[in-house]
Amino acid sequence: MDKKLIVNVSDHETRVALLEDGTIAEIFVERKDESDIAGNIYKGKVQRVLPGMQAAFVDIGLSQAAFIYVDDVIDENSSEFEKIFADDIEEGGDVDLVSDLHAVSQKPNHIEDVLTEGQEIMVQVAKSSIGTKGARVTSHISLPGRFLVLMPTSSHVGISRRIEDEVERNRLKRLMLSLREGDDGYIVRTAAEGVLEEKFAYEMNFLKNLWSNIQAKYKAASAPCLLHQELTVSLRAVRDLLTHEAGEVVVDSRATYDAIVSFLETFMPRLKGHVEFYDGQEPIFDAFNLEGDITRALKKKVWLKSGGYIVIEHTEALVAIDVNTGRYVGKHNLEETILKTNLEAVKEIAYQVRLRDIGGIIIIDFIDMAKKSNQEKVFNALKDALKKDRSKTHILPMSDMGLIQMTRKRVRKPLNRLLCEPCFYCEGEGYLMSGRSICYNIYREVMRDVRDMTGGLLTIRVNPDIAELLHGEENHIIIALERATGRQIVVYPNQDYHLEEFDIFETVQA
Repeated sequence: MDKKLIVNVSDHETRVALLEDGTIAEIFVERKDESDIAGNIYKGKVQRVLPGMQAAFVDIGLSQAAFIYVDDVIDENSSEFEKIFADDIEEGGDVDLVSDLHAVSQKPNHIEDVLTEGQEIMVQVAKSSIGTKGARVTSHISLPGRFLVLMPTSSHVGISRRIEDEVERNRLKRLMLSLREGDDGYIVRTAAEGVLEEKFAYEMNFLKNLWSNIQAKYKAASAPCLLHQELTVSLRAVRDLLTHEAGEVVVDSRATYDAIVSFLETFMPRLKGHVEFYDGQEPIFDAFNLEGDITRALKKKVWLKSGGYIVIEHTEALVAIDVNTGRYVGKHNLEETILKTNLEAVKEIAYQVRLRDIGGIIIIDFIDMAKKSNQEKVFNALKDALKKDRSKTHILPMSDMGLIQMTRKRVRKPLNRLLCEPCFYCEGEGYLMSGRSICYNIYREVMRDVRDMTGGLLTIRVNPDIAELLHGEENHIIIALERATGRQIVVYPNQDYHLEEFDIFETVQA
């Protein structure tokens, strides 16, 4: 499979797209704001301790306070850290390896026993803020390199499950045991497969020096403040995706091109030749036909080639995906039509979940199938389709109601939250009141207010579409109001009015 990283850089935004055989599979966006801070390390100050939630709010210097759960707090007085060689630790699937990489064995603590208001604490952002929720932070620090992840607050060592060759796994185990000094924990990343000892030793030393610098900053700085910022999105993509996920990088900014080449000279000199500078007249995302796919990834309804479609609906607690046959009527029988639609939907769902970076709880409502064997086919097809996804997923078998429940690791905002905002017109509801309902509301409002009026002319100002209704097919409402109130009613359109907005005025005639 031909894989490329396409990097588009502007003054205000950097976008990185991962292409697989010419089709966009993942996209990462970085803007000059607080939208993507996963991996950053801060010196924070505890604002409030909430025993009822076993959590605390921490001021890290951003507009929203971060929150930390008791399980993410290191008890400095605890001696429960164990030295465990954990073969089954899996490297995180996202670009930022900052959560779920520690499996520290500790006795249960109460938040009020480990944190107090006003206390200063070093924390790392595990999940960026989403909506009204502040960033989730942890005091279990993880510093990712190209081949290793240093976990200075743990003593665990693990090998990525994606390195499947047993001989290579054993070699890496022996290498880590011989090179590791002290009690620091490490994750050996997928990119470490086949890497020589010298590179391991160099990166270990680099990460340990980085950790020492962060500790020194923590002692000298006043809270709240930023101690360490993760790499830019372009350098993270090169660090985590080049070679194993992509074989080439194409970038349209000379400064970013130079930064990537310099980064590769330091950490991966053999890959310098895999970076290409794009100087075409056409914008780089247009040249690779990516803009249309990104726009499609923001729509609720996604059509399937057969004529069926899926609907992706985001809620506060979960994401619901509904599968429908649409225009597809099949060729033989109903069960076969439903199975084909569901199997086609499986591929599109796996693709959209990855492209849109949908995380958390996901509920998929497939079209009901009568045969248990067909339900198994759809379930297994979904598991296979999600194997390409680098983010960790967990899928439950299909229920009797045709639902599949799954979870996907979430680190940052999904694409729609990053690129879109709630509609100011419908305030995020997704629906507007129908024109007829608005007319009926006007009727009720007039009847409610008429008792307090003195008997003059009634003027109703409305959106032009509603005015057209009241002058046309809903004109019976105006006639009924004039009959009921005994007054003349005049309807005026106002282009500036929201569809649901209206005002009622009384004009007292001299």
